[in-house]
Amino acid sequence: MNGITYIVGAGPGRADLITVRGLRLLQQAEVVLYDHLVARDLLDEAPQAEWIFVGKQPGCVAMPQTMINQTLVERTRAGQRVVRLKGGDPFVFGRGGEEALALRQAGLPFEIVPGVSLAIAAPAYAGIPLTQRGISTAFAVVTGHEAPGKPGNSTDWHALARIPTLVILMGVNNIAAICAALIHAGQDGQTPAAVVSEGTTGQQRAVQATVATLPAVIASHRITHPAVIVIGAVAALGPALAWFTPDPSAPGFVGFEE
Repeated sequence: MNGITYIVGAGPGRADLITVRGLRLLQQAEVVLYDHLVARDLLDEAPQAEWIFVGKQPGCVAMPQTMINQTLVERTRAGQRVVRLKGGDPFVFGRGGEEALALRQAGLPFEIVPGVSLAIAAPAYAGIPLTQRGISTAFAVVTGHEAPGKPGNSTDWHALARIPTLVILMGVNNIAAICAALIHAGQDGQTPAAVVSEGTTGQQRAVQATVATLPAVIASHRITHPAVIVIGAVAALGPALAWFTPDPSAPGFVGFEE
């Protein structure tokens, strides 16, 4: 008899921001495949489960995506209750769709459990509203993993430069090229910008900049992944609306060494 796979969003990094349903399914799981950007405290919620680390970082892959898909299929077919625990939301740059397709093609049951995306949570924890009446009526979330000018890159930076608020994930390594592309597309270099690293965790840092100065600011503060970049007038509200006090002693992300 087949089991079932639950593709669960673990939330943005802070353990208690996982959804109630996601937590209950985790506590009932027999096997958990978990990513790099998962809170350490969540590992304690399923002591009965077999935990399999499948995280990815730039240049480091614990398990190829094809093998992750195969493992989900094999464990579900074997009758197990599987939780695929993914940072943020599984359908926001999380490859959750690829894993769901693999299960569907194998004729196996699955459920998608949405999570709080870091794209929304990190700005909120830094006091940055992505929409604000009179300032921003729309926002877009885009991956910065592919640098502008890279062959095969389909990101339309000219279109994105016209959106009031731009949220960039996985863009730290390519930030100089991204900012240059936005300015070339007509973005004012003095447009407010901010970068929030390790958002919602005790190690969170939020730094203010402009589009023109953002690459230098990220370099001088040694900002690394995971980080969320916000570009638009709302980014300037961060200092006034900052409410979260990080605690460096609090548990953070799992870390690749796990």
